[in-house]
Amino acid sequence: MAKEKTLADAFHETLKDVYFAEKASVRALKKSVKAAGSAQLKTAFEEHMEESATQVERLVQVFEIIGKPARAKTCDAMQGLTSEMEDDLEDFGESPAADDVLIGCAQAMEHYEIARYGLLKSWAGKLGYDEAVTLLDQTLQEEKKADELLSQIALGLDVGAGADKATSTGRKTSKAA
Repeated sequence: MAKEKTLADAFHETLKDVYFAEKASVRALKKSVKAAGSAQLKTAFEEHMEESATQVERLVQVFEIIGKPARAKTCDAMQGLTSEMEDDLEDFGESPAADDVLIGCAQAMEHYEIARYGLLKSWAGKLGYDEAVTLLDQTLQEEKKADELLSQIALGLDVGAGADKATSTGRKTSKAA
């Protein structure tokens, strides 16, 4: 007879999923830094990449708290999001909309992480993993802040500005001559 699954099992499995996702996020942010045209967007991606590396370290601490080794489990959702980002970079990489599309991809990843960290924080509370609650909440707040910053940057980008956009981002556009 199979062992009945518990909330602790669900927590552990989701933690492995998020560990994979966060590491994938760091790799995606490296690509995003290179692809971003706006200096402000590059800086935001660089800073969040450093923050994400710290978040990976926090996840290792959470594994230690629950007495499990830090192991990743393939996160199909993050693989899909990073694949979509690569497709979008191919399709829009040299267009005036490139930074806006990149922000959209990054925010999709942030929203996934926000959902997962919120869930893990809730479950950690139910399971009495008080130290984990603190660590997960810290990361959750950072993810929300990163999402908000991306929204602010997106509002400031001049979509389809043609020559003006090309000048400010270094990208060539069909309107620039």
